[in-house]
Amino acid sequence: MLARSPAKLALLAVASTAMLFTAGCGGRGGKPRDTAFVARDVETLYGAAKDKLDGGNTLIAAALFDEVERQHPYSPWARRAQLMSSFSYYVAKDYTKSIQSAQRFLSIHPGNRDAPYAYYLIALCYYEQISDVDRDQKITQQALTALNEVIRRYPNTRYAADAKIKIDLVNDHLAGKEMQIGRFYERSGRWLAASYRFRNVIDKYETTSHAPEALFRLVETSLQLGMPEEALKYAAVLGANYPGSEWYDKAYKLMGKHAPGVASK
Repeated sequence: MLARSPAKLALLAVASTAMLFTAGCGGRGGKPRDTAFVARDVETLYGAAKDKLDGGNTLIAAALFDEVERQHPYSPWARRAQLMSSFSYYVAKDYTKSIQSAQRFLSIHPGNRDAPYAYYLIALCYYEQISDVDRDQKITQQALTALNEVIRRYPNTRYAADAKIKIDLVNDHLAGKEMQIGRFYERSGRWLAASYRFRNVIDKYETTSHAPEALFRLVETSLQLGMPEEALKYAAVLGANYPGSEWYDKAYKLMGKHAPGVASK
């Protein structure tokens, strides 16, 4: 799981400054009790929802915000309640419902001034669900798509700035998955398949922390495939970009052992 603290801190910073987000961020999420609420005036109902959110009863708060929209669909409060519902579900870690609420807000109010936050909240919901590299990376790809959407639509906002930071972490995660698969193929003697995975890291994630090892693995696989000139090319790139790394030292020794004639050119 990727670190959550930057996402939470960014969210709380937004919550303290945006017009909609005067409510506090409670971390406790309980199950809503009876959600068949009696009819109430909009201000009383919205206030009750806000009180629940302030008190940390996030799922009950979300259900009450949903009730604001149901009972008073044409009120200005309904628009606020939609996004506050999404926020409450996010804090409760019910990411599916949070995404649904934010998407509903965007479908009804695409040009609203809080639309950037809705897109950002969707991206956060995917980002918070990123699992370790041993699992399927579908959710990681969804997080990357959603973060890029925030940057594409609102490049000069605080949301875009935070999304760029998170994209670096997501790319590093995806590169780690490629490396894991490549190493597996390499251990199995499937040199060509391994080489393909390592080249993916260089082509798509060259700025990540996995790039030096990927270059070294390409030296290894190229030598195993009987392509010393290709191995020398990757070793040279490794030396030019990461001259002091352990991976360059290993590549240098490997070339000297298995292709001394090529390495001395």
